[in-house]
Amino acid sequence: MHISLCNEVLGDMPFERQCTFAAALGYDGLEVAPFTLGAAAWALPAPRRVALRRAAADAGIAITGLHALLWEPKGLSITTADEALRQRTIDIMRRLIGLAADLGACILVHGSPLARLVEDDDSEKRGIDSFAAIAPEAEAAGVVYCLEPLVKAEAIMIRNLREAVAVVDAIGSPAVRTMIDAAAAALGEEGSVADTIRRALPGGWIAHVHFSAPNRRGPADGDLDFAPIVAALVEMDYRGGSAVEPFIFEPDGPSCAARQIGYLRGLLDAVRAP
Repeated sequence: MHISLCNEVLGDMPFERQCTFAAALGYDGLEVAPFTLGAAAWALPAPRRVALRRAAADAGIAITGLHALLWEPKGLSITTADEALRQRTIDIMRRLIGLAADLGACILVHGSPLARLVEDDDSEKRGIDSFAAIAPEAEAAGVVYCLEPLVKAEAIMIRNLREAVAVVDAIGSPAVRTMIDAAAAALGEEGSVADTIRRALPGGWIAHVHFSAPNRRGPADGDLDFAPIVAALVEMDYRGGSAVEPFIFEPDGPSCAARQIGYLRGLLDAVRAP
């Protein structure tokens, strides 16, 4: 199991420094939020893409994925009845797939709840059509596009694994999968997060895991017991990617990043010990 760090945790550092710092802490990769790369990251020129990928390689780390895909620009939507806006959103999704491939990433995580609001009876169908529209590009690029179940106060599509699996099955593409976000699973699934992992992994729908807690902190600081979660992943022989994703950084991002990876590596060592 590879453990990456969501790079906005180190957002005050230049990208090259993010890479060397994360590698020194023991992370396997960075999961990049496009907005951290500047405005219109999907349109980054080729030389900058090459430089970002080289910076990671020089640091001995990988760019493993992209997440927070539609945070910028504001107002994007895959569910809107405004067809011009929906098509613009799909175009950005396609171009982000290209960015991921150029950076060497293999996963894109589609969270972005405000871009999938349920506005009317046809919203969810439009959302499914939007995900289906990008499947051929994901297949061609050799990446997996993950639909992230999220529990939010807003009415959004895909609030739990059951709903995510239904969309994945409806699209029928090997490049469109779902994932487990520990915080969302703790709040929105029946049973524990560990039980959710044991139930979902054999079906082949799960391509990624986010380590986050309902109190918006990381594993070492959260209000969720991660020992059984890590144990379930090891028990199920999970070989996919994962990422640490806190939203509250106290006392600061670098300290959180160091604490989270030490905690998770310690749990893994304890589970694997004879």
